[in-house]
Amino acid sequence: MSEISTAKDAIQFAKAKGAEMVDLRFVDLPGVWQHTSVPIHRLEESSFEDGFGFDGSSIRGYQPINASDMLIIPDASTAKMDPFTKAPTVVFICDIVDPITREPYGRDPRYVARKAASYIKQLGIADTAYIGPEAEFFVFDDVRFSSSPNHTFYKVDSAEGIWNTGADEGPNLGYKVPHKGGYFPVMPTDTLMDMRTEMCQTLMQLGYEVEVSHHEVATAGQCEIDMKFNDLLGMADQLMWFKYVVKNTARKYGKTVTFMPKPLFDDNGNGMHCHQSLWKGGEPLFAGDRYAGMSEMGMHYIGGLLKHARAICALTNPTINSYRRLVPGFEAPVNLAYSSRNRSASIRIPTYSQSPKAKRIEARFPDSSGNPYLAFSGMVMAGLDGVQNKVDPGDPLDKDLYSLSPEELKGVPTVPGSLEEALGCLQSDHEFLLQGDVFTKDIIQEWLGYKQENEVTPLRMRPTALEYELYYDI
Repeated sequence: MSEISTAKDAIQFAKAKGAEMVDLRFVDLPGVWQHTSVPIHRLEESSFEDGFGFDGSSIRGYQPINASDMLIIPDASTAKMDPFTKAPTVVFICDIVDPITREPYGRDPRYVARKAASYIKQLGIADTAYIGPEAEFFVFDDVRFSSSPNHTFYKVDSAEGIWNTGADEGPNLGYKVPHKGGYFPVMPTDTLMDMRTEMCQTLMQLGYEVEVSHHEVATAGQCEIDMKFNDLLGMADQLMWFKYVVKNTARKYGKTVTFMPKPLFDDNGNGMHCHQSLWKGGEPLFAGDRYAGMSEMGMHYIGGLLKHARAICALTNPTINSYRRLVPGFEAPVNLAYSSRNRSASIRIPTYSQSPKAKRIEARFPDSSGNPYLAFSGMVMAGLDGVQNKVDPGDPLDKDLYSLSPEELKGVPTVPGSLEEALGCLQSDHEFLLQGDVFTKDIIQEWLGYKQENEVTPLRMRPTALEYELYYDI
């Protein structure tokens, strides 16, 4: 794909591809893509400055109704052809601008990521933060759920699910995936190989380099596709495309995808291990002669992540369901420690390669249920705070943390136990996010208020099926 950098380039690209529609996409505060479309004749070079109007009060976490008019400004460099629409459609990821001041909108999560990328350069200690997320997902054949004053339920199904060994499937051919037994069976047990391959091919057609595709640990269609790392803003954009491609490819197969962290009880959930490194002038900064081949900067970055992990969980694990996954015994590390090679630690230093360019850290506690622009920015800001203030990460824990006794784990901090606790941690520890005006107090307070009002409080008021099982006969 040719490089696109200007409005003229973008329009020429759209015409060369025969685009008939223009799809303008942006992200709401919780992290879900929104879009509006216009015919191709409405796309002019001035569109990339003048933008297109929309109602900001109808977008979650955006404007009040008395100041609802906002502008969508397409980013010319993000032009791609949609691989799923019937009519040829060119897609632009957009930024949000205030129509009166013409200033970037402070609650636009993409603007936060832009500022984080600029802040790295401003500090002078690095010029790029690279992020490589591993976003796991489930592929289900059927999903049903409902919540009302007199009932609540959910039910998901998958032809691979171990609970279907006795189902009448006319005929049942067996080869079900056992609980925690989905890593790495071949076909016919892995029924999703061809679909994952199509997902990979589509991602590559969009210009993204795919590194690996495989079935994941859980029963019932858990999968993972990993892509080559990218810079902070580029990877946040890329993860939005990734979710779009995975969900729409599955729909073509009559299936449904969820990135929900814990859709199944008593089996592994969906994490998003995030590989991170700082570079300057094309050279890696995390390679050195400290523990596991890390540099002093790399160790301080780990120190910052560990210091602020409980607060950034409100961004990296920002749903109630996130904390159904963050429990011991399911490969979701809850102990805030670091180690080399050790997947039970919340910060791992991979050792697959001894090349300095491969030296990085992997945060294993995040999931992909939130907003990647905020999550990636939050982690990098925590790491940079560690570098600036030379935060000592302490000694590594090279033991299997899942097998240690409470006495042995005494003094090792843990991730929050609930979304409400994580929000409290962010409320009391967010000064590091305000540095360089990357995050603002306004967007943090909006995030805290939105999560409390729309997620924490409604769940607190609703009884669950388990409560009936435990308490109905008291």
